[in-house]
Amino acid sequence: MVGHMDDNPQDQDYYLMWKTSRPIRRLIYPLEGLISDAAWGGVLLMICTVIALYLANSPWAHDYHEILNAPLDIGLGNSHLVLDVHHFINDALMAIFFFVVGLEIKRELLVGELSKVREATLPAVAALGGMIVPAIFFLALNWGGEGKHGWGIPMATDIAFSLGILSLLGKRVPLSAKVFLTAFAIVDDIGASMVIAFFYTESISWPMLGLAGIFFGLLALCNYTGVRRSAPYIFLSIFLWFCFLKSGVHPTIAGILAALTIPARPRLQSDEFLISTRMLLNRIEEKREEEENVLKNKEKHSLITDVELASRLTQTPIKRFENALHHWITFFIMPVFALANAGIAFDGDIASKLTHNVTIGVMLGLLLGKQVGVTLFCWIAVKLGWAQLPRSVSWGMLYGLTWLGGIGFTMSLFITNLAYGREAEFRDDAKLGILVASAIAGIGGCIVVSLFLPKNEVEESLDLDTDSDL
Repeated sequence: MVGHMDDNPQDQDYYLMWKTSRPIRRLIYPLEGLISDAAWGGVLLMICTVIALYLANSPWAHDYHEILNAPLDIGLGNSHLVLDVHHFINDALMAIFFFVVGLEIKRELLVGELSKVREATLPAVAALGGMIVPAIFFLALNWGGEGKHGWGIPMATDIAFSLGILSLLGKRVPLSAKVFLTAFAIVDDIGASMVIAFFYTESISWPMLGLAGIFFGLLALCNYTGVRRSAPYIFLSIFLWFCFLKSGVHPTIAGILAALTIPARPRLQSDEFLISTRMLLNRIEEKREEEENVLKNKEKHSLITDVELASRLTQTPIKRFENALHHWITFFIMPVFALANAGIAFDGDIASKLTHNVTIGVMLGLLLGKQVGVTLFCWIAVKLGWAQLPRSVSWGMLYGLTWLGGIGFTMSLFITNLAYGREAEFRDDAKLGILVASAIAGIGGCIVVSLFLPKNEVEESLDLDTDSDL
C-alpha cells in the first residue's frame, strides 16, 4: 500500500477496518482521540487540584501529609538515595516534565515558530513583557517584606492549561492564535527555567556541578558522534540529574540540559526511507503466495522486521522521546504534581489570606501584570516595526490570549515551593493566589477570546520550515 491513502477510498476503508477489526481495537480506537485531546489533560489536572484541596482540609489531612513526607529509599547496590515522596515528585518526576519542556523548546527553535527571527520576535517580546511586568507588580506590594522572594511566581504560564482552555472554543480559533500562545508559553518556560537556575539556588557545590558538566559533555558527544539509541541518553541523563541534585542547583534544570542534547536528525532520510521500504514491500509482495503465517516464513518475517527498523530509523530521537513521554506527562506526572502541591489548608480566616500582600501580589501579577506586560510589549514591537500580528489575530483576540497567559498553575506552584520552601504561611498564601488567579484568567480569557472569534470555522495553514534533515 505504497502511495497516498487519501487518493484511494478503498484504502481508506481498509485502513479503518484494520483500526477496528479486533475487539481490543474497537475498544481503544474511540478512546485514542479522547486521550490525545490536550483539554482532557487539563480536566484531570483540575480534578486532582480539587482532590488535593479536599484532602488538605478533611479529617484525612494528617494522613495526606504523612504520605507526602514518607521516605523513599532509591538504592543501587551499596549506593542509596533517600527522598521523601514530596521531594521525589518535585525533584525527580518534574525533571522528566522539564525534559519534555526542553524537547519542545529545541523543536520550536529548529523548525517551529521560534526558528525564524521574524516569526519569533512577537512571542519572545510578549514573554519578556509577561515576565517583567508581573514581577514588578508583585514587588510593588512586597518589596522590603519577608515575602519578597516570591517575585518569580507570577512570571510563569501553564502551557497545558492555557492551550486546553483555548481548545474548548473549537475550530473558530485561528491556528495562528494557538501557535502564538504556544510559542509565547515556551519562551516563558525558558525564562522561568533561567529564573529557577539563577535566583532560586541557595548554595552551589562546584565539584558536583563540574561532574554534571562532564556528563553533559558526554551527552553532547553522543549527539555529535551520531548515537541514536535511547539507552545511552537515558543512562547519562540519570547521572546528570543526580549531580544537579547534589550540586544545589535545582535538578529539574538537568532535564532541560539533557533535552538539548537529544538528536533532532534521523539516521535515515525521507528519500532513503522511501527507496528502502518500496524495495522491501515489493519483495513482500512477491512472497504473497508463500506461507501466510509470518512465523513460519522466516524470510517474510525478516523483511517485515526490516520495514519496522526503517520506520524507526526515519523518526528523529527528539520526536520519539516526545511521543513516548507525552501521555505520561499529561496523565500522570502533572496530575500527581497537582495532588502533592495544590493542597492548601484553610485553617484560618480565608478573607485574611486573600488580602495578604503575597496573595494579592501573585493575583495582580498573573492577572493584571500579564495583560499589561504582554499587550504593551507587543504593541511597542509592532509599532516599531520589529514584528507583526499573527495572521487572523486581531488586537482584541491577542488581549484575550494575554488573559490565558495569566494561568500560572504548574510552573507557578513549582516556583512557590522554591521561593517559600520553609515558610508554610507564605507558601499557602501564594498557592491560594495562584489558584484564584488561574481560575479567573481561564474564565476571563475564554470569554474575551470568544468575543473576537470569526463566526465560521477558520481554515488556515502556516508556512513552517520542517526540513527532515533536522
